Amino acid sequence: MNKILLIVKREYVSRVKKRSFLLVTFLVPLVIIGIYALAFYLTAKSFENNRATIHVVDQSGLFAGKIENTKNLTFVYADAREQLPAERERILNEEGKNFLLMIPSDVATTSRVELLAKETANLSIQNDVSRQLENVLRDIAFADAGIDRTTVENIRPHINLSAKEITEEGERDSSAGAAMGISMSLSILIYICLFLYGSQVMRGIIEEKTSRIVEVIISSVKPFQLMMGKIIGIGLVGLTQFILWIVLSTALMGIASVGMADGQHIKAQIEAQQSPSGSEVQQVTQPQMGMFGTIKQELGKVDFQTIITTFLLYFLGGYLLYSALFAAVGSAVDSETETQQFMFPITIPLLFTYILSFGVLVNDPNGPLAFWLSMIPFTSPIAMLVRIPFGVPMWQIGLSLVLLVGGFILTTWVAARIYRIGILMYGKKASYKELAKWIRYKG
Repeated sequence: MNKILLIVKREYVSRVKKRSFLLVTFLVPLVIIGIYALAFYLTAKSFENNRATIHVVDQSGLFAGKIENTKNLTFVYADAREQLPAERERILNEEGKNFLLMIPSDVATTSRVELLAKETANLSIQNDVSRQLENVLRDIAFADAGIDRTTVENIRPHINLSAKEITEEGERDSSAGAAMGISMSLSILIYICLFLYGSQVMRGIIEEKTSRIVEVIISSVKPFQLMMGKIIGIGLVGLTQFILWIVLSTALMGIASVGMADGQHIKAQIEAQQSPSGSEVQQVTQPQMGMFGTIKQELGKVDFQTIITTFLLYFLGGYLLYSALFAAVGSAVDSETETQQFMFPITIPLLFTYILSFGVLVNDPNGPLAFWLSMIPFTSPIAMLVRIPFGVPMWQIGLSLVLLVGGFILTTWVAARIYRIGILMYGKKASYKELAKWIRYKG
């Protein structure tokens, strides 16, 4: 046991002291938050630069003066009696974003119009134009039927559905949208991390094997002790990195949210001073505050304490299970290029569950397929983490963790029997038949 602890200490300290570990640990949260901030900024700028002029040629005469300008779209009526080719040429040669909206005389029956431009209009512009035309045609249909549209709009019911989850402690709010987003993020994160840290174990073993350092190490420790020391040591490195990422990300997001709130408050004050009535400011800032408030409210319904705790447990259990397999693969080959034939069977369970997480597991997190995938040790690290945000009974989590530990013990036993032979084998490509002999070997 003392020798295993020495190997764990060596693997952990040697990796934690590396400059690459420190850079990745402290830069990743900054980079991720920076990417999200840049994405939000560029999205906002894209909406600001989405202003366009729509030149309307209305051959039906139904839309004159009835199409309203929006924040990004300005509608200008062109003379339908002019030569259309000349009008098209004149409009398309003007500077800026200009579009020609051709409304035929039979639009009421065919519902077909054309939007012409040098470049294809984006979906936002197309949807705005379609909505404007549909509103006008709907008003005409209401008028022909003798129906007041205002009355129809006023009596349209709106249901505010509040989803709640019944637990042993009582009822609590739940959010399917937030749960789905977190589930997708966790499935991607655990899939990448299991391969990232598992591959580090495999590469470390291959490097020691090819440099013949392992021959010196084996003279002092048993192969099983060496394998377990490397697996546990690198696993603790990953666990340390994850805990630091969680702490740093939480702190940075708190600072960013305070700065964003202060920035919006200052912006609102400036716009209030520039706008005497303040009505325009209210129209702009209220949706933004409502959006951030809604996101904060939805995230407040998520039990992050349970999610973080189970994530660390399943990361550690899944890592130990798969790292034993990666260690066996690393001991059976002489170079990283020879690992492909053994890596494919290992990746199938994770890849299968990862693909299902985007459809079946999210749409039916409590179904029989989701349940069994969260119980099988080779698939539970992804399947259970996808289900956790939707609410999973504690007995299922406990049973899944017990089976995961049992799977790790069995996998480690198999991997150790391969490792003890393969770590000293050179110059011979191992096959599945050879691996089976190594497992049965009783020496």
